[in-house]
Amino acid sequence: MCEANVYIRDKGEKEYELLLESVDKLIPGENEIIVESIFGERKIVKAKIADLSLVDHRIHLERI
Repeated sequence: MCEANVYIRDKGEKEYELLLESVDKLIPGENEIIVESIFGERKIVKAKIADLSLVDHRIHLERI
């Protein structure tokens, strides 16, 4: 499987919290990111991509 878990943190914070599991779509917009899981669950967050670890299946976002 190629899906990843998406974690998010507030700007300036060190700890990430789980936003959504089994994400297969990440759609960046101008001021937001849409994340969608393989189960059709969708979340829209005002964030930017902090880093990706594809080997670990993790995507880190930071709120803006």
